[in-house]
Amino acid sequence: MGAARMSGTPLPGIGVRYDLSTREQRRLSVVAHRDGSRTLSAYRVDDPDACALSVRLTAGEAAAVIDALMPAHHSPNLLSTTELGLVAERIELSATSYWNGRLLGETRMRTETGVSIVAVLRRAEAIPSPGPDLRLAGGDTLIVIGTREGADAAAAILGRE
Repeated sequence: MGAARMSGTPLPGIGVRYDLSTREQRRLSVVAHRDGSRTLSAYRVDDPDACALSVRLTAGEAAAVIDALMPAHHSPNLLSTTELGLVAERIELSATSYWNGRLLGETRMRTETGVSIVAVLRRAEAIPSPGPDLRLAGGDTLIVIGTREGADAAAAILGRE
């Protein structure tokens, strides 16, 4: 069984093209454009120079595909919380949430649910171990760890409008 082979080729003014040959001798390529978008192409088995599929993805769509192919929660470097009876969840705060503009401490999250908020993702930044004085904003994604019941309760509290 052959191993997958990957190569990269600079495309001046465009970005970088990555070519992959799978163990089944299938050819795939990804053009990483300078604007963050990606073009994913698959080539025909009977003619490896003929493109069978080409899809242009925005940066967000490419990130979603990456997450589907290699979800962060399956990373061998992360603690497997399910074996310990814990879950790690992402809870998004809507713009119409009651908590939009309020302090994190006002949610009384740990007292009410037993979950810990270990980070807040805001736009392109991560706020690790947020304190009670952090002002929440619509669009924030809170990373919580706790029991399944606690995470569900946290989602219900944060979903309050």
